[in-house]
Amino acid sequence: MKKKLGLMVTALLTAGTLLSGCGNSDDGKSSSGDNKDFKVAMVTDTGGVDDKSFNQSAWEGLTKYGKDNKLEEGKDFKYLQSTQQSDYKPNLNSLVRQKYNLVFGIGFLMGSDVETVAKQQPDAKLAIVDMVVKGDNVANITFSEHEGSFLVGLVAGLQTKSNKVGFVGGVNSELIKKFENGFKAGVKTANPNAEIMVQYAEDFNKAEKGQQIANTFYEQGADIIYHAAGGTGMGVFTEAKNRAKNGQKVWVIGVDRDQHEEGMPENVTLTSMVKRVDKAVYEVSEQTAKGKFPGGKVVEFGLKQDGVGIAPTTDNVSKDALAKVDEYKKKIIDGEVKVPKTDDEYKDFLANLK
Repeated sequence: MKKKLGLMVTALLTAGTLLSGCGNSDDGKSSSGDNKDFKVAMVTDTGGVDDKSFNQSAWEGLTKYGKDNKLEEGKDFKYLQSTQQSDYKPNLNSLVRQKYNLVFGIGFLMGSDVETVAKQQPDAKLAIVDMVVKGDNVANITFSEHEGSFLVGLVAGLQTKSNKVGFVGGVNSELIKKFENGFKAGVKTANPNAEIMVQYAEDFNKAEKGQQIANTFYEQGADIIYHAAGGTGMGVFTEAKNRAKNGQKVWVIGVDRDQHEEGMPENVTLTSMVKRVDKAVYEVSEQTAKGKFPGGKVVEFGLKQDGVGIAPTTDNVSKDALAKVDEYKKKIIDGEVKVPKTDDEYKDFLANLK
């Protein structure tokens, strides 16, 4: 996010609001009960709707919203897939012209195109995930990725056997730096002597690059790698599974969704940092259908709102690590621990770490 983020109004949703937004009545209908004429759609980034990560989570949230409100897929709710960045603007404009009441742009790479379309189509309602752009007709959805990344960093710091862990990022950006610095802070909090390797693939959709980086890290002694790289991260899983087949015990920490299944059948997923894009898409769709579109606002989902955290699958996480996660989750929510987002904040965090 840009520095101007601090000047914008931040709409922090309460946990209760989030839960009520996603809750259903006993008959399976949405609590809004009258959204059948509402049309909502999304544009994926280049990772695609089946990236087993960010885009897929968004589509799952939109699909749940559509089914809960008895909307017809392909008509009342749908997605357009982008194969290259030049598809973003045409896809967004296409959905606006098709009279969708709300159009989501999934991912910060779409920020400039969402802003352009919002200016050209002032009557349209748009939402952007992971970016803040100008416009009273744009809802800005952000997450406290650094907080969730801190928790999985604690797990990595406590469970590494080699005292070496790695971080694989997609595109080196302000957003992915939040994942990196939160993770490193968690690792160092749990294990001050741990060595942390960091490399960016500069792409979210190159599994072969992710595998190459993972191979380097594992060869250098890392036994746990956290990826925040979308489809590129699938290559990290491939490398870990290949090594597991040869008898080497290495781990991957997944991102965005519970990626336990991506590590099977070799069982190489230690845990995942879950980012509830599905919940955010559902909630903002629900708000908009009720006439409460948060245009011009920043809607942030953090630990307090259950917007980020560790995955529900904890089979490979030790009891000590889970206890440490619970301890620090409370400290973060209560404001006792401020998790760093930037390189400078991370340096300050280390300097103050006892």
